[in-house]
Amino acid sequence: MSTYIHFTEEQKQRANEIDLVDFLQRHGEKLLRSGREKRLASDRSITVRGNRWYDHETDQGGLAIDFLQSFYGLSFPDAVTRLLGGEQGEIYKVADIKEQGERKPFTLPQSHSDMRRVFAYLIKQRHIDRDVISSFAKEKILYESCEQSQDKTKEYHNAVFVGFDENGIPRHAHKHGVYTKGRSFKGNVDSCDPGYSFNYIGKSNRLYVFEAPIDMLSFITMYKKDWEQHSYVSLCGVSEQAMMKILETNPNLTHVILCLDHDVTGIETSEKFNDILMDKKIKCDKLVPKYKDWNEDIKASYNLPAIPSEEHPQYLLRDESCLEIYSLTSELKNTDYSLLKLNNLFCKCKTNNTEQMVESLKQLSAFSLHVAAKEYRQMDVSEDIDTVKERLYYTFKAYENRNRINSRLDIIGQELMNIGKYQGILSKTEKTSIAESYEAIAQNCLKAVILIELNEQKKVHRQIKEMTM
Repeated sequence: MSTYIHFTEEQKQRANEIDLVDFLQRHGEKLLRSGREKRLASDRSITVRGNRWYDHETDQGGLAIDFLQSFYGLSFPDAVTRLLGGEQGEIYKVADIKEQGERKPFTLPQSHSDMRRVFAYLIKQRHIDRDVISSFAKEKILYESCEQSQDKTKEYHNAVFVGFDENGIPRHAHKHGVYTKGRSFKGNVDSCDPGYSFNYIGKSNRLYVFEAPIDMLSFITMYKKDWEQHSYVSLCGVSEQAMMKILETNPNLTHVILCLDHDVTGIETSEKFNDILMDKKIKCDKLVPKYKDWNEDIKASYNLPAIPSEEHPQYLLRDESCLEIYSLTSELKNTDYSLLKLNNLFCKCKTNNTEQMVESLKQLSAFSLHVAAKEYRQMDVSEDIDTVKERLYYTFKAYENRNRINSRLDIIGQELMNIGKYQGILSKTEKTSIAESYEAIAQNCLKAVILIELNEQKKVHRQIKEMTM
């Protein structure tokens, strides 16, 4: 248990004013430029600016203290202590609060007299079809910018991908560097409206959704035949706002094809979007690139080095954990079940011993699956143990599993309390509710196990990183 530490209001305020960019860079985190913000390379759904952070996947954000609690899993006292320097004597930069409050009106970057550099970059470096580039350039939604540095000694050229609203007014612009040396600059222009990012509207009922403009152009290059018939949108990030705006303003679009990156962020975003679209009764399919994204697939087709795809670590852990839980259910065939036994197992989960917690959670999950199947049998519902086990596996979604361990334990405890409220002769509706609660316990146990294992993996990786620094 954490030792109680009293912090003054002034200390808590100072901790919350620490610049997260400075803090993360000192701790070896790689940050990517994203407009005026920075995006974590290890979790691209999270952006930071000054002392503020925002997770675009969970729609949560805040200041420095709760970032350390959420990202590093620290307690409040530990987070404040770390930000104030702790025993290491580190002095972190304080964020410029005044600068963060400024918001400039949206304006398109200054255009260059030609598009020579953009054509050269997209064709030679990205292998995008010339006719495809020309189509977007003619529509004035792709052009080359020319901007001077503050000291007016340098010129910066970028490909600019523009998004217009229903009245033909530009509301969004994404810039991508065209220089071939080093890492290309990319980011959205200040004060963009995220509902109107780079897109093309065709006449069919299909909408193809991408993370970045170059992904979109790469896909069209690969599947060029009759491409103008369909609609396409680049989110210029991982927010669903542009996708939903296009569906809202184009009611003929009834079939969405998600074509996001084959990495952790892309997998989670696809899951989230699929659920959003299903709720709105919109048909949704997925197309997944073989490599990291569609441009990497083009490179691979030319036998050029391509960034490989990245599987989601939570799904790898789900596969391992489910096999162990299934094995435990087989051992429980002739075991007597009771709510008391489940409560006793749950008590064993509340320990600082990680291995014991994981083992108890797996046992609790297996027990809960068996009891759920038993409840269904008593109602003559065709939900045997195999069906319940399959549902445990297939209903798991990584984007929903971002809570802290304690939050998962709280949910399990609440479900057990709900079950305990039912007494005497029960109706079919009540029996169904009990069976669903047991399934919810099994699912939350699985999610907790995965979170614990993932945290252990991260600890090992951080230790290795610290040893090699």
